[in-house]
Amino acid sequence: MRETPTLRIPLGVLGLFAALIAYGVLIARYLAPVIGGWHPLLQTPIYVVLGVVWLLPLKRFLIWMETGRWG
Repeated sequence: MRETPTLRIPLGVLGLFAALIAYGVLIARYLAPVIGGWHPLLQTPIYVVLGVVWLLPLKRFLIWMETGRWG
């Protein structure tokens, strides 16, 4: 258990926020024009997957924020 505060948590939150903004901008800029004209039932699974895929590295990132280790 951590006894002294570290900068990892606030920097990690800011980094996560910046990464999510960049991810969203990239999706909106490059993928939305490509699939924007498709039928909504074809778009839905793609956006669901893209909405969940950013969660994959989140566990290790949160572990790093708490412990300073990636695993």
